[in-house]
Amino acid sequence: MHGHADLILRGGAVVTVDPARPRAEAIAVRDHVIAAVGTDEEVRVLADRTTEIVDLDGRMVLPGFQDGHAHPCGGGLERSRCDLSGLHRRDEYLGAVARYAAAHPDAAWITGGGWAMDQFPGGVPGKEELDRAVPDRPVFLLNRDHHGAWVNSVALAMAGVDARTPDPADGRIERDASGAPSGTLQEGAMALVHRIVPAPSTAEIAEGILEGQRYLHSLGVTAWQEAIVGESPVLPDCFDAYLALDRAGALTARVVGALWWARAKGVEQLDALRERRERAASCARFSASTVKFMQDGVCENFTAAMLTPYLDRHGSPTHNRGTSFFEPEELAHYVRSVDAEGFQAHFHAIGDRAVREVLDAVEAAIAANGRSDNRHCAAHIQVVHPDDLARFAALGVIANGQPLWACNEPQMTELTLPFLGPERAVCQYPFASLRRAGARLCFGSDWPVTTPDVLSEIHVAVNRTQAPRHADEGGTPEEVFLPAERVDVATAIEAFTMGSAYLNHLDDRTGSITVGKRADLVVLDHDLFAVPPAEVGLVGVDLTFIDGHVVYERAAR
Repeated sequence: MHGHADLILRGGAVVTVDPARPRAEAIAVRDHVIAAVGTDEEVRVLADRTTEIVDLDGRMVLPGFQDGHAHPCGGGLERSRCDLSGLHRRDEYLGAVARYAAAHPDAAWITGGGWAMDQFPGGVPGKEELDRAVPDRPVFLLNRDHHGAWVNSVALAMAGVDARTPDPADGRIERDASGAPSGTLQEGAMALVHRIVPAPSTAEIAEGILEGQRYLHSLGVTAWQEAIVGESPVLPDCFDAYLALDRAGALTARVVGALWWARAKGVEQLDALRERRERAASCARFSASTVKFMQDGVCENFTAAMLTPYLDRHGSPTHNRGTSFFEPEELAHYVRSVDAEGFQAHFHAIGDRAVREVLDAVEAAIAANGRSDNRHCAAHIQVVHPDDLARFAALGVIANGQPLWACNEPQMTELTLPFLGPERAVCQYPFASLRRAGARLCFGSDWPVTTPDVLSEIHVAVNRTQAPRHADEGGTPEEVFLPAERVDVATAIEAFTMGSAYLNHLDDRTGSITVGKRADLVVLDHDLFAVPPAEVGLVGVDLTFIDGHVVYERAAR
C-alpha cells in the first residue's frame, strides 16, 4: 500500500473469514476498501497524523454480517405501528393493542403484528378478545411468522367475510362451531381483509426501510436480501421506496431485492420483473436480481407441504399433507423460465415435500438451460428428507437457514413436534447434515418473524438451545434440540458473512476481511472464540462500519 491509511483498527482479534489469513490483529482502510490486514506492527506504519485509529483493546472484528432472508421494510413498518414482537403473553398483547388504539384515536385501522401462536389454544386467537380491546375500528395484526392474521369483527364486517365466505384455494378461514369466522385468517385468506387495509405511501414505506436499516446496523448487519419485493398477500411493495432511498443516498446497506412471483399470474409477469431489474441496475446499493417463490406455508398451521400426512392430537395420521402453492410441474416451468433469464430463484420451502419440489424444479432448470451462476436458494428448510440432503450440493442450491428457530421453544414443542411425529421431527433444521453433505450454507433471520439479532442466531446454531436474550419465552430453554445438528462458531460466522455474501453475489466485494474488499466490518465486545459456547448469545455489537464509515456506535456503558 502506498500512502497513509484513513482508518486503522488495531489491538484486537480479527477473524477474517479468509482462508489465506484466518486471524490478524489489525486492519487498515483507505478509500473505503481494506488496504492491509496483519499484525499491529505491520499496520502501524500506515498511520499518519490524519489517520483515525480505533483501539480495539482485545475486542473482536468480523466482516459485516449479511442477512440472507429478511423483511426490513415490514419489520421497520411494524416497529412504528402496533408492535407486539417484544411481548410474549396473551394479556400483554391485548393490553398493548388497547393502549395503541387509545394513543392513536385518528388511526382508521389498527395494524401491526408480532403475536406468537403458542399463546392461544391451537395457535388460533379469537375476535372476541380483540373486539373488547378495540370495539370501534378495524384491527389487522399479523402473527410473528406472517402466515396468519388476527382480525376483529369490525374488520371482518368491512371486508364482507362471514359464514358464507368460502376458503380461498391458498388459505383457510378459522371458524367457530357455527361456521362463522372466528378471528384468525391463515395464509391466502389474509388477503380477504388485507385488500381493504389502506396501503402505506411510498414515503411511509421508505421511512419503514430506514427504521429497519437503523435497527439492523445496530446488530452489525451491513447487507441483506429483502425477501419479498412486490405485491405480496400482506406486505407492501417496497420497490419504489428502495429506488428513492438509493438515489437520495440514504441507503447505506447493500440490498438485494427478491421480486415476488405472484401466484395468480403466469410467465407473462416475467416482462415486469425484467423491467424492474433493469430499473434497479443503475442503483449504487440496491439490485433486483432475484425472484421469490413461496412454495408452501408453515408447520404450525399445517400448511407446510409434507410428504406424509400430519398427525392429529392423538398421534394418528390425518388426511392433510399441507399446501403446495404451485403444482410441481407448474413450479418447474416457472423456474426454468426465471433461470433462463438469469434471475436467482429464492424459494420459501418449509416442509419436506416443498423442499423436494423446489430441488426438482432446479434440477429441471439445469436440464433445460445448463448450469449457471444464478445461485438459487431454498430458505427455511425446516424439514428435509434425508434422501434430499446431498441434492443441495449436487444441484448447487444454497441452504438458506434461519437458525433461531432450531430450539425447544413453545411454537416447536406445542404446535409442531406433536403433529410431525418422531420420524420427521429429527429431520428439522439439519444444518450440520447439510454441511457434511457439501451444501453451501447461509443464514438469515426472516425478521420481523423473529429477531434479526445475529449473535442470538449464532448462539442457537452453535448450541441448539434458546438464546439467553430470548430464554424467557417459555418451552425448555436448556434442553438441546437435535444436538447432532449443531455447527461450530466458525461455521455459523461464515454462514452470516461469506455464505450470505455468496447468496447476494457480493462475495467479490464483501463477506471477508481481505485486501481490496469493501471495509464493511462489525466490532463485537468479546471474542466469540474466547467465551464459552453457552455465552455466545450474550456478546454485543459495539461498532458497525460500511465502506470504512461508522453507521452504528453503541453508547458508552
